Amino acid sequence: MTFLYRTQSWTSTPQPDENTLDFWRYLVEKKNWRIVQLPNGFYQTEYHHKDEDIWVDVTRRETIDGAEAAIDGSIEHYTKKLEFLKGPKIVKTFTDEV
Repeated sequence: MTFLYRTQSWTSTPQPDENTLDFWRYLVEKKNWRIVQLPNGFYQTEYHHKDEDIWVDVTRRETIDGAEAAIDGSIEHYTKKLEFLKGPKIVKTFTDEV
């Protein structure tokens, strides 16, 4: 009996274009974010639109600390996305040493 083994590799998501990369680079700068308090007492995180003079709402949190943590999490998220585009990160290599 003969078995055929076949493998394929591909990326399931398209590679980001330069506009997307510029947007991610913009979002990783905390100076482009703000927190506003809503009438219901919640805090809303917003980023300043890169091309227009408007603020875009992102999340709502119960506390100002929660809102700032959400911004920090977004910055970390986009920083990781940009780092990933540089290629795989080597975490361990093996040698022929005995």
